[in-house]
Amino acid sequence: MALLKQTTQIYTKLGEFFDKLREGQAPSTFNRTFLKDLGLTSSNWHSTIGLMKGLGFLSADGTPTNQYMDFLDKTRWKIVLGEAVREAYSDIFVMKREPSPADLDMIVGKYKSTYNMSDTSADRAARTFLALYELSDKQSIIGGGVQAREPELEVKRPDKSATSAVKETTDSVQPQIPVMQPNSIGLNYNIQIHLPATKDIEVYNAIFKSLREHIIE
Repeated sequence: MALLKQTTQIYTKLGEFFDKLREGQAPSTFNRTFLKDLGLTSSNWHSTIGLMKGLGFLSADGTPTNQYMDFLDKTRWKIVLGEAVREAYSDIFVMKREPSPADLDMIVGKYKSTYNMSDTSADRAARTFLALYELSDKQSIIGGGVQAREPELEVKRPDKSATSAVKETTDSVQPQIPVMQPNSIGLNYNIQIHLPATKDIEVYNAIFKSLREHIIE
């Protein structure tokens, strides 16, 4: 689990901040000089450096990561930000799957109990999270960024020994003659004939003649 502790006083301007980042290129090092080059000269913007590190957009020395590069894609930046927010603030999503500004007090309480923060610092941390969450793609957070996989069906190969047994059983079954009775109402009868072991063909002729006369006809 994780709960990013980094706060910023300019949480209401994070949308403007991210817009400026996407308008340019990634710097070799993300530092205060780079912020000034963006026109963000107030010292209040310095806290965004720690925030970017906490989101995984910068390495410890301020070098932009692959995640930062992905964030510069204007068609996907909300998704990339959402994935970063989900990772950095996973403790909050355990408490509430879809948090909102109405949950501010709950989030403030979480910061106070986790980090023993003052009311002011906890409130600022909670509002920083809510600002980031509102800018993110919600589905990438709620859905976890992972698509459910369809369960794989197990295909069992037939057992050769079982197949042989079935064949032997089938070979030993005596022929069955289905017979429909006159004026039938849909009932079928199966009559099994066990023929005697004999080489006298007349025995078989007599049996089938009797069947024809007394049953079939």
